[in-house]
Amino acid sequence: MRNERKRSERSNGGLGQPRMALLAALFMCCMLTLTGCHGSRETKEAFQVPDEFDTSREYEITFWAKNDTNKTQVAVYEQAIEDFEALYPNITVNIRLYTDYTDIYNDVITNISTDTTPNVCITYPDHIATYLTGDNQVVSLDDLMTDEAYGLGGSELEFDSPTVDEVVPQFLEECQIDGYYYALPFMRSTEACYVNKTYVEALGYELPETLTWDFIWEVSEAALKQDEDGNYLVNGQSVMIPFIYKSTDNMMITMLRQLDAGYSTEDGEILLFNGTTQELLYQISGYAGSRAFSTFKISGYPANFLNAGQCIFAIDSTAGATWMGTDAPLMDISEDKIVAFETVVMEVPQYDTENPQMISQGPSICIFNKEDPQEVLASWLFAQYLLTNDVQIGYSQTEGYVPVTTKAQESAEYQDYLSRSGEDNSVYYSVKIDAARLLLENTENTFTTAVFNGSTSLRSAAGQLIENTVKSARRGETIDDAYFETLYSDVTSLFRLDQIESAEGDDSGGLKDLGPLPQTAVILLASLAAVWIFLLLYMLKQRRSNAKRY
Repeated sequence: MRNERKRSERSNGGLGQPRMALLAALFMCCMLTLTGCHGSRETKEAFQVPDEFDTSREYEITFWAKNDTNKTQVAVYEQAIEDFEALYPNITVNIRLYTDYTDIYNDVITNISTDTTPNVCITYPDHIATYLTGDNQVVSLDDLMTDEAYGLGGSELEFDSPTVDEVVPQFLEECQIDGYYYALPFMRSTEACYVNKTYVEALGYELPETLTWDFIWEVSEAALKQDEDGNYLVNGQSVMIPFIYKSTDNMMITMLRQLDAGYSTEDGEILLFNGTTQELLYQISGYAGSRAFSTFKISGYPANFLNAGQCIFAIDSTAGATWMGTDAPLMDISEDKIVAFETVVMEVPQYDTENPQMISQGPSICIFNKEDPQEVLASWLFAQYLLTNDVQIGYSQTEGYVPVTTKAQESAEYQDYLSRSGEDNSVYYSVKIDAARLLLENTENTFTTAVFNGSTSLRSAAGQLIENTVKSARRGETIDDAYFETLYSDVTSLFRLDQIESAEGDDSGGLKDLGPLPQTAVILLASLAAVWIFLLLYMLKQRRSNAKRY
């Protein structure tokens, strides 16, 4: 019996069963505790709509927004907050203004790790997809939107809210991620081609009803003719960049969409690096090499060149319309540099004029989860208030945005605004209203790209392909198959697209980049490592002790 007990102890590495059980229990405790750490952080329960809003309590919520350095937009935000607080005196809204969506995105990512996210945030669905990698960080709005009391058009609201059916379906659909609504659309825009019609006609061309890529390339090349002094014939100046595109991300995405070529799947599979992409880049390189084409990142803001008579086709968002044209109310160049010309707002160039494709873009509103459901409900009330007619129409008048609700679009006030195009060069600036009409008339022709964790990086990569190609062409580098092979590899590494691709076939649908582990998880992992070290040392000690004894 004694020998059997010794054999049993040796088979357990010299540890008795009670000690093994104790260490095993300790190990399991560590493992069970770690199960909820990485990938979920310290999670909050999924939000459930309270039965009623507690008006006896005071709430203070934070609102992060972008304003494009436009004081009129700031005034709209401030008026909206003032009016909302008058309706809900127990809710205080503190606004924090940004001039760039990327800064908002970076700050949200930083604040997620410290649980100090804002309550309400102006952002993009691509960004929300990354925010969602932490469990319950962003509130799913499905139940809130349809709640009879506090949902869209709810009976207990203190303001005239649009119903779900009054939100433009195409715009609302953009706010869906994995089948759930995580945002409300706030404003929508598309891209427009702002054309110097005067110069197009001076070159002997007539603008077609719909721009094509071939037409733009041909006119751009024609505009490069110079006199013996090196001045361009079309403008008499030493500078002329016929075609400038503000967002090369959108340029590549739109071209691929128009050609029905690959970009990505809904599940996050990357299709960008294909033969069509290479053909497009090769074509672009030729026009970049001749200086017929350039980009915002390389040459500068398209509006500045357009207004100075140094550009013929400037593609930018309709939201930037107040910067475009001879009489633009917003301008970054001095008055003596402005050249008079007729500005025409047109759709971006197309490959198939019978099936136009234009990207839909614009900010959305998301709500971050908090421990107090009443605080979340207060945030929802304010977010929803931003869809009321006064806010929607007021903000849309600041730029070439359009309201996201049919309730606002069809209102007498908004229709009156559209009808007064050209009355002045501020509120009723004709180019701005033309840009808004462009989207209103082409809503059915707009498209969006798939949203997944990593879609922001893919979008940036699409633009980087063009930026790198244009730079290389301007430097006179050889553009061939070997060049594109290297380019694809470099861009893939730069934006870590190989990590997104490695998730293909994973049920998660894409790269789950959850950021650094929370501090609690770090401590627990360290504890687990210590347990294993202790276990191994104890086993070695016991083995040596048994060896001496026997």
